Amino acid sequence: MKILLSNDDGYQAPGIVALYDALKTIADVEVVAPEHNNSAKSNALTLHSPLYVQQAANGFRYVNGTPADCVHIALTGLLAYRPDLVVSGINNGANMGDDTIYSGTVGAAMEGYLFGIPAMAVSQVDKGWGEIEAAAHKTREIVAQMMAQNLVTEAPWLLNVNIPNMPLEALRPLKFCRLGRRHAAERVITQESPRGEVMYWIGSAGAAKDDAEGTDFHATALGHVAVTPLKVDLTDHDNLGYWAQTASRLAAADAAGTGR
Repeated sequence: MKILLSNDDGYQAPGIVALYDALKTIADVEVVAPEHNNSAKSNALTLHSPLYVQQAANGFRYVNGTPADCVHIALTGLLAYRPDLVVSGINNGANMGDDTIYSGTVGAAMEGYLFGIPAMAVSQVDKGWGEIEAAAHKTREIVAQMMAQNLVTEAPWLLNVNIPNMPLEALRPLKFCRLGRRHAAERVITQESPRGEVMYWIGSAGAAKDDAEGTDFHATALGHVAVTPLKVDLTDHDNLGYWAQTASRLAAADAAGTGR
């Protein structure tokens, strides 16, 4: 079993260190992670500046780019093999609901999925790395169970996992659930720079808006490890017919207006 491990908090973050130590007991693990914190970089790739790969004293390789850069480089030339699984995390804070759109943790896992490799993004619900060893152990359990059930095959899948910051024995079983929704983000924060210029800081994420039973917010609030299968297709399939009819009406109105 060969695992490519990445994250968005940087190669020195406690989450990736703890996860590496846990996973290396059941698989060959290669770390390729960002040099610095790259939270909220989503699926961004660096296309207009060079990327460099360095190796730390502990063997981790790090890249001066985004989480998706790290996985992309690893899968298109850096590694001499194709990993069986891509794991991203453990992230310092939740990636639930709308967070998944912005998350660099999810972006790294999704890059593996786009290359046809099973992938998993793992986050802790609360920031601060509390009970990080328990989260790493639980992730190892999940990976080991998937290996035992022959779920790590050539057929790709993408899972988003959120683990409450609780002792291992207190964590409740996995609960597969849908993404919840958040309220709109808080207002932008403005400050004046030393040169008198206005600086803008993106506001905090909004509170949970849809945290009903069946959502990741609800599951983790009850102490469950929330697992959400994700897909990349953003097509609004339910409304394709509506938009096709709308396009036909617009075309007909345009033809009538121009006399064609």
